[in-house]
Amino acid sequence: MRSHLAARSARLILAAAAVTALAATTTACGSDDAVDAAGSAAPSAVESSGGSDATSTGSPSSEATSTEASSGEGSTSKTESGGGEKSGYGQSCGTNDLAFTVTSESQAGGYYLVTAKAKSGITCYLDVNTPSVQFGSEADGLASPVGQGGEDPIKLTGSTAAYTGISPKSVNSDDGIEFENVIISLTNDDPDPAELKLPDTANVNKPIVTNWSTDISGAVPIVI
Repeated sequence: MRSHLAARSARLILAAAAVTALAATTTACGSDDAVDAAGSAAPSAVESSGGSDATSTGSPSSEATSTEASSGEGSTSKTESGGGEKSGYGQSCGTNDLAFTVTSESQAGGYYLVTAKAKSGITCYLDVNTPSVQFGSEADGLASPVGQGGEDPIKLTGSTAAYTGISPKSVNSDDGIEFENVIISLTNDDPDPAELKLPDTANVNKPIVTNWSTDISGAVPIVI
């Protein structure tokens, strides 16, 4: 009887051990499944985080674009303001600011009348009373001022004109050098002198020139 009971107890112990081992195996499998589940969930979390970063990155770009547009408008306004200022007002005339015409006149034994007007869109002042006038490149072709006429300064704009008279010869002699052009500038050191075609050939010998005047009668050169 006792032997039978001992055998039965041994079988119960073995059955309990088997159940315990099975339970441990099941728990281990469950842990692996949890790890696998966590691993498969991780990429979704990364992808979600990446989406948030992309959205965050987009916002500063939009702000930068807005700032650049605002800056551009500021530059445009400044340019328009600068463009609205008219250049050429209140400045001294340069030779290249003026348009010249030359006519041949018969008074005082014959002379050339030079008319000067400001070019379109320019307003300037003749600050120097007497123009620099020369025939050719030699020193004896430089016209001497006779001091006639003169208004200082003369404002040139639109149809307003200034006049100067040039006599190619101031001596009673037939001797002279012939020229078809005359060089005129507003000052002796003007970098852009104008070379004007004469209406006829000039016999030049000690030429003279008047001051600028707004009256044609003040531009008739007379040897004093």
